Amino acid sequence: MSTPEPLQNAPISYMTYEKETDLLPAIKLIECDLSEPYSIYTYRFFVHQWPQLCILAHTEEGEKTSCVGVIICKIEEHRRRMMDGYFADDREVLMRGYIGMVAVDKRCRGRGIGRTLVAMAVERMREAGAEEITLEAETGNRGALAMYEAMGFIREKRLYRYYISGADAYRLKLWL
Repeated sequence: MSTPEPLQNAPISYMTYEKETDLLPAIKLIECDLSEPYSIYTYRFFVHQWPQLCILAHTEEGEKTSCVGVIICKIEEHRRRMMDGYFADDREVLMRGYIGMVAVDKRCRGRGIGRTLVAMAVERMREAGAEEITLEAETGNRGALAMYEAMGFIREKRLYRYYISGADAYRLKLWL
C-alpha cells in the first residue's frame, strides 16, 4: 500500500488575496495547471481591482504553508445585446461576473477545493450585484466541465481555437 502524499490529508484553509506576496504562489500553481501563459500584468489587473474576488486555498504542514488552490475573478458592467430592437427588461447594462482562472494542485484534487473556491467566488459576485457569471473551459477538460455544470453553469457557446494551443473552449454561464 502506498503512503499518501502529505498534502492529500492536510486541512485546507481559504483566504482572500491581501498583498503581492500572495500572488507568486498562485501564479506558480496557475502556470502548472492552465495551458494559457499570462503576464504578471494580467494577474495584477485582476487582483488590484477585485482583490475580494481572488481567493486562495492553503494547507499547512508544520510551519510550511502551501498554496493548493486559487480562483481569480472580476465583476464589471456588461452591455446587453438587443433582441429585435428591445432589451428583455429595458436595461441596457447588467453586472457580469467573470471567472478568469481556477487552479487546484493535482495532489489535492477530489477534495472539493475547486468547488469551494467557485462557490465562494459566486457568492461574493452575487453580493456585489452580479446578475450572471461567465467563464471559459477547454472542451477536453471533462472534470472542470462536470463540476461547473453540477453547480448550475450551462454551455452557452463553443469557441473554436480559443486557446493559444489551438484547443477549443466552451463559454459557460450561470444566471443568478
